[in-house]
Amino acid sequence: MNSSSTPFSTLIRTASHEQHVEAETSTFMSDLLGGRLGVDAYARYTEQLWFVYRALEARADELAADPVAGPFIRPELMRLASLERDLAHLRGEGWRDGLEPLPATEEYAARVAECALTWRGGYVAHHYTRYLGDLSGGQIIRGRAEQTWGFARKGDGVRFYVFEGIGNPAAFKREYRELLDAVAADDLEKQRMVAECKRAFALNTGVFQALGEEFRLSA
Repeated sequence: MNSSSTPFSTLIRTASHEQHVEAETSTFMSDLLGGRLGVDAYARYTEQLWFVYRALEARADELAADPVAGPFIRPELMRLASLERDLAHLRGEGWRDGLEPLPATEEYAARVAECALTWRGGYVAHHYTRYLGDLSGGQIIRGRAEQTWGFARKGDGVRFYVFEGIGNPAAFKREYRELLDAVAADDLEKQRMVAECKRAFALNTGVFQALGEEFRLSA
């Protein structure tokens, strides 16, 4: 595929398709969405997300002025406060006590933090992988969680998946892809970003695999 003639948003989406499918069809996520795991597994997954989004959003103010990452820093996307509200609902007000990332989560969050600090193109790859996924497949998780564990529709427990500041998700995703197409990067840098996007999916799949080990269903 010729990257110079193909929109970057198309390039990055198609190049990571295989990893995307692998993440979505992991045993843990299949068991979770299939209602075969308890709410504790859902809460444990939500805890892992907190570490990743803390890394994604920790430097948002600083990154907002960056020519590469800046256009993607949108307050309506920020998820950390919603995650914390969900965790308070799932684990109680002392949810921070004993909160520990899985080693796979620690690796994922560390890579996001490294990119935020040293490589803004790589940060955009992680930003794209997470937030556009939340706006898309994340809505399936929300619906299943409400149905399986009785959370109020778009209420505490699933607020992470509710983007109150985005009235039209389809239009927002189109705008986001336009930002990708206009990203301040040459073809070589775009190829590096595509590779980082693949790495992001692999890191995410690693978290799912670790959770799958922790919440293994008896055969």
